[in-house]
Amino acid sequence: MNIAIALPTPQDRPGTLPGDLAMWFFIFAELLVFGVLFLAYAFARARNVELFDASQHNLDRLSGAINTALLITSSYFVVRAVDRIRHGASRACAAWLAAAMALGAAFLALKLVEFGGKFAAGITMSTNTFFMFYIGLGFFHFMHVVLGMVILGYVAVKAWQGGYSAADHTGVETGASYWHMVDLVWIVLFPLIYVMH
Repeated sequence: MNIAIALPTPQDRPGTLPGDLAMWFFIFAELLVFGVLFLAYAFARARNVELFDASQHNLDRLSGAINTALLITSSYFVVRAVDRIRHGASRACAAWLAAAMALGAAFLALKLVEFGGKFAAGITMSTNTFFMFYIGLGFFHFMHVVLGMVILGYVAVKAWQGGYSAADHTGVETGASYWHMVDLVWIVLFPLIYVMH
């Protein structure tokens, strides 16, 4: 009589990070870079509060709030994708990832409109210190969203083709971990740049 014993996979063991360890080193390095930039922003703001407050009034908080909602919702969709692949539903996983990417694309489109409006008004990185940070940090995060969408796109295609399963889905969790990092950075960036006075 044969008895099949299901051994827990690494992603099922408590106390382990989901996804690939190399991606976590990359995520921690990226968070460190963003952390240094946020500290530089805080230091510059403390030295010229009036300029930063006055410049903030030129930003569209509604646009920033919509983008926050888009990224938070997209992260929820990625959570659903991971849940689906853990249950062996690879095509449903791919569909959730595609939905997350659609919201990521909406985020990028809204940021391009926002940046376009600033450039049309003659605002550039050389306008003042606040706009140097606003454009610099915004574009740096923008490129991380682009990279996140490339990663999710690759994972979604592989999932659609049956490349992941309930027992082997490290790639999905790796992509999800990166996307959540992108979302986390924006959740800090939005109030820091758009809201705090």
